[in-house]
Amino acid sequence: MIKAIALDDEPLALEILQSLCDTIEYVELNKTFTKSEEAFKYLKKYPVDLLFLDINMPSISGLDFYKKLPHKTMVIFTTAYSEFAVEGFTLSATDYLLKPISLTRFQQAVEKAHSQWKLQNQNIEQQHLFIRADYSLIRILFSDILYIEGLDDYLKIHIQNQKTVVARMTLKSILQKLPETEFVRVHRSFIIPISRIERIKNKIIHIEQAEIPISVSYEEAFFALLDQK
Repeated sequence: MIKAIALDDEPLALEILQSLCDTIEYVELNKTFTKSEEAFKYLKKYPVDLLFLDINMPSISGLDFYKKLPHKTMVIFTTAYSEFAVEGFTLSATDYLLKPISLTRFQQAVEKAHSQWKLQNQNIEQQHLFIRADYSLIRILFSDILYIEGLDDYLKIHIQNQKTVVARMTLKSILQKLPETEFVRVHRSFIIPISRIERIKNKIIHIEQAEIPISVSYEEAFFALLDQK
């Protein structure tokens, strides 16, 4: 499922986009925004796969907004002005929709996004591990892991938008199952995925709502790995 949001200063345009998305089974329009500041704050916290983005907005152009994004995101530009098309495609836009948007043209654009999304995710989806918990084997994608917390001989695997998995296992043993260039131990009780780090302040790593300490014994190796990124 492609996770998407839409930004347009016209509420009616957002209603139309919502209706169009409702006709596509593999696109989930999570939120719509009329203010660029609110959309930007949301994207910093909740990266999405696809952005429907109006170009001609009062506070900031859609082109400038897209250039500021902290995460690589597919974009389909929407506008009533065809002269913006060339610059839109120089930003590697997935497509460009001219208002008023027809259903056929919309379907063509999102199909391009779908093909691009499948290509980007075909390798990521194969990267996973199986954890035995609750009398079953649970498949966990590496890309969904927020952080892993060790509690003696147990683990709590915190997963984005999913229930935390508790398993009888040590941090040392699970670390051997994880990609060594993507996951790192930062404390005797914590392993984190580097890609999930939002900021580091006073030797505290912030990942969504969690604050994870960096201990002295792991500090040097952790920052050395970050320098290689």
